Amino acid sequence: MAVPGSDKLGLYISIPFCRSKCTYCNFASGVFPAHEHERYIQRLITEMHESRKWTENGAHLPTRVDTIYLGGGTPSLLEPDLIDQLFQAIRAEFSVDPDAEITVECAPGQLSDATLAAFTRAGVNRISLGVQSFIDREASQTGRLHTSAIVLDDLARLRAAGLTNINLDLIAGLPGQTFASWQDSVSTLIATAVPHASVYMLEVDDESRLGRELLSGGARYHAGVVPNDDTIARMYEYAIATLTDAGLEQYEISNFARPGHESRHNLRYWQRRPYLGLGLDASSMLRESSPAPNLTESGYVLRFTTTDDLTAYIESSLPPETAWLSPDRQHEEAWFLGLRLNHGVSVADLRHEFGMHTVARALETVDQLVARGLLVTDGETIRLTPQGRLLSNDVFQEFLETSAADLQPAAP
Repeated sequence: MAVPGSDKLGLYISIPFCRSKCTYCNFASGVFPAHEHERYIQRLITEMHESRKWTENGAHLPTRVDTIYLGGGTPSLLEPDLIDQLFQAIRAEFSVDPDAEITVECAPGQLSDATLAAFTRAGVNRISLGVQSFIDREASQTGRLHTSAIVLDDLARLRAAGLTNINLDLIAGLPGQTFASWQDSVSTLIATAVPHASVYMLEVDDESRLGRELLSGGARYHAGVVPNDDTIARMYEYAIATLTDAGLEQYEISNFARPGHESRHNLRYWQRRPYLGLGLDASSMLRESSPAPNLTESGYVLRFTTTDDLTAYIESSLPPETAWLSPDRQHEEAWFLGLRLNHGVSVADLRHEFGMHTVARALETVDQLVARGLLVTDGETIRLTPQGRLLSNDVFQEFLETSAADLQPAAP
């Protein structure tokens, strides 16, 4: 069956350039020479032109685009002429809806007037500012280059330019952060009256310098003063309650919005609607062009990811990693992506897409997780409980029955 909304495409464009590398960052981004920017944008444009090849491999690539997201890295470091070139290429290759949501991630203090003007010319209508903390000492200790005053000045500049649909990011668990300082950051965010906020709990893995130091028991990057797990959980719960009271309703594990300001682009990930990722370490999801007509057969889905090596990407020396996902694997994704959303997962919708027998197996897992207090159900919809959100990765793991061997390496 066709998943609602699969006739339009979202574009994710990775801009991996940073002025400094944050200690907690686990993305494929870094400090690269400025002369690489132009080569990179030209490679992006070429990749965009070549994206039609996926239709030859059996995937459906919609030509209408309703969301565009420039992430990073720090896209606001691009020169205005490169921004102009990039968006001209997007509109030459795709039909962009007049009301498309176009988001750009920006680092506070790293958005020049000329670049801001280029974004508005390009039709950008949503900005995400990576604040992480309004406490200057906490921001500085992780490699951020801004102060709270710089953030507030950027907000004023954005609003003066007509950009009012703004998201602010905060991270709970930064080195040196206390419960009291976290309360101050949350209060300052609320006082800005932005319509969207993202709240993340610090990730500890070996993909970031701080994460590696925490895992090894070291003290570099102020790892010795990272709050413990219980404190981070309290910070997260405090943010949920306080932001909700202020009118920013939680609609996803990490995201809060005033009515009508939910991130349309990020919603397409959780709702499993197609998106094309362009640039370094960018992922894509496209549906099979001619799925089986049976209403309980979703067809295959193509996922592919570009290399995370900048030189290899620019020189086109490594092809994307690709895999066709079977309906069984998609069924697993439908659970762990859908449960991220506060409104949860509709059992009827899953039965319609995957069949009663497939869903019945998952419902046995649901019963076990309900008994453990991690899920709640009214018989029609299944949602994470507050405790389930804190332990969401453990919950999602319960729905992963398919091994990596079940990924199909070639088109079905």
